[in-house]
Amino acid sequence: MNNVVNFADGSRFAPDAWDAIDGCMERHASVVFDYAAGMSRVDLNLLIALDALLSERSVTRAALRLELSVSAMSRTLTRLRAATGDRLLLQAGRTLVLTPYAEQLSRRIPALVREAEAALGRADPRLEIATLEQRFTVRAGEGFVDLLGAALMARVRRAAPGVQLRFTPKPDWNAQPLREGNVDLEIGIVKTSAPEVRTRLLLRDRYIGVCGTGHPLLSDGDVSLERWAAYPHVAISRTGQGDDPVDAALELSELRRHVPIVVPSYTSAIQLARQSDLLAVVPHSCLGNAFLPDYAAANGVRPFELPLRVPAFNVSAIWHPRLDHDPAHRWFRAEVSALFSAAYPRMADSDLPKSRS
Repeated sequence: MNNVVNFADGSRFAPDAWDAIDGCMERHASVVFDYAAGMSRVDLNLLIALDALLSERSVTRAALRLELSVSAMSRTLTRLRAATGDRLLLQAGRTLVLTPYAEQLSRRIPALVREAEAALGRADPRLEIATLEQRFTVRAGEGFVDLLGAALMARVRRAAPGVQLRFTPKPDWNAQPLREGNVDLEIGIVKTSAPEVRTRLLLRDRYIGVCGTGHPLLSDGDVSLERWAAYPHVAISRTGQGDDPVDAALELSELRRHVPIVVPSYTSAIQLARQSDLLAVVPHSCLGNAFLPDYAAANGVRPFELPLRVPAFNVSAIWHPRLDHDPAHRWFRAEVSALFSAAYPRMADSDLPKSRS
């Protein structure tokens, strides 16, 4: 027994047994591969097993997850190796690690499994909202969570108490999380180049200036461009790059503003403006809404109209087309749209085009 190695996934083998086992599995794999080549269609059960193996990185844990025996899961791994032509999982000390090809698959397979399960599930157009148990993952900026997160949760809980909302950060505008199924809905400006995404206009927003309640900028009436540019500013950039629309608008004048600090969110800019002599430029929607009418005042800032023209912009809901006809997702998107209409009734223009497909 001293020569037996106990592995992290519960397997117990003698150290010199691995070469023999691997060789045996490879010989068996070649037989299975010949058999699989004659099959008329792909066994989708292999896709589910592959998802479990790649995520668990353990034959034993994958077997428990799918309620199979360890030996059955080992045979399935052999079939997967034959089907892919790759080892997929390799022993590294006391653990199993993914091959480079398996690492690539691990980023694609979860979404494929969800799509396959949805496609092969029983079609039922009737959606019982009251008994719906589902999690919706939303990627949005901090401003949306602070200003509308509680109102959205209250709205959803009234209709579907079994639904969970999961908000994730929005570090960029990459559409890959939507494609891979890691994000169900994104809220914000459409900046992705992905041609397949669907969008729905939620509101037409514009930029406005804010400063601390006692700031001297507002002591002399109208705010001129020269006085506004003379004060230090906090800029907002989600990516850390120089992509601020205010600076783009300033290029038309000979003035430049002094920006000693850059933050990733509008809510952070509001807090810095409240606590210092910094000026900030934020979306008008960040001042408050029907659910939080005194948000700006409660956060110790005063708004003012900008002394330069900065283009308005659209805030949209963004999703992947595979969720177009899913009843639960259609319901959730409708709830988000209704929330924006209730929160910003004057900014949600019903005459603007609502969607892109």
